[in-house]
Amino acid sequence: MSLFRHYVLAAGGTGGHMVPAHAIAQELMARGHRVALITDERGAKIPGLFEDVQTHVLPAGRMSGGISGWIRGFKAILEGRAMARQLYSTFEPAAVVGFGGYPALPAMLGAFAEGIPAIVHEQNAVLGRVNRLVARKVAAIATAYPDVKRLATRHVDKTYLVGNPVRESVLALRDEPFPVFSDESVLRLLVTGGSQGASILSQVVPAGLGMLPISLRRRLQVTQQCRPEDIEQVRALYAEMEIPADLATYIEDMPTKLAWSHLVIGRAGASTIAELTAAGRPAILIPLPSAMDNHQAYNVLEMVNAGGARAIDQSKFTPAELARQMQKLAMEPGALQNAAKRAHRCGRPDAVKDMCDLIESFGPAPQTIDTVRAAEAPRMAGLAGAGA
Repeated sequence: MSLFRHYVLAAGGTGGHMVPAHAIAQELMARGHRVALITDERGAKIPGLFEDVQTHVLPAGRMSGGISGWIRGFKAILEGRAMARQLYSTFEPAAVVGFGGYPALPAMLGAFAEGIPAIVHEQNAVLGRVNRLVARKVAAIATAYPDVKRLATRHVDKTYLVGNPVRESVLALRDEPFPVFSDESVLRLLVTGGSQGASILSQVVPAGLGMLPISLRRRLQVTQQCRPEDIEQVRALYAEMEIPADLATYIEDMPTKLAWSHLVIGRAGASTIAELTAAGRPAILIPLPSAMDNHQAYNVLEMVNAGGARAIDQSKFTPAELARQMQKLAMEPGALQNAAKRAHRCGRPDAVKDMCDLIESFGPAPQTIDTVRAAEAPRMAGLAGAGA
């Protein structure tokens, strides 16, 4: 007997919100449920996500830009809320699940108005602004970290630690051994600053590698993501130092590069940390200081406290400091391997399963195909009678 429900997922138009929502959508559909997505124009255009899910683009205003901006934003939110309620009247979701970002707000408000259970998932170690706005009225708050800042004490009883979903190709690395590394081995370094790269990494990393002892520098092999405007200068620096380097503005097969690497240098976004801990890869992380509510500085804490990563404040991220930290990891016997094990322990490989279990625990009983057919039978009979 087939059991199914309808669910609506709502996510802001950035990869940090959309990728976890996509993973949850895939699992819910694999369990036999029907899923719809509410997002904005940016989210709808991200390639490779939600291609087999009905997608609804709703207005989502930002409350910024002075009085006129606030008025425009409020009107857009109300319009989006009305459109969400219209969708719910036909789609009849058992629950609405928000993944943060302003585009999720109208969907959540529509759920509250219709009395539909609402759940939010927070990817970062600081509860985001939209999730804070709706926290009081949602049925559950799912988190990626055991300690989440800006989460009110009164909401702890409805908070569940599930982790942050990652791609299956990354999760598969969890059962693979850490690449062999010894005093004679090549040190494979992956440098990534997110989908657009980070200029500060292009400025500091080559200079820092140049300060390493010659015995270690000669063993380096680098894969680095750079901004288009930085890539040729970085290429010239590595060539001058005779360090083998594969540079790109976008790393297409990140799981393969992650599997290949001994050490990762990058930002501290929630997805990056989820993938590092899923695969068990040690890292030197530089939190983005302009991240909203400084959430990247809090994202690193669990991994750093466990010994799986080292964090450097951007104001202190100098070539000399990077070289010092790298030597501690690469030249002390067993340091990289030990950090890899500690990073691995922070991973939450069941995030998708646990989140979907939580979602399924809310809402009315699942429908069955037989139930739907029975409910439709009187309506179909009436239509047949009218046709006669």
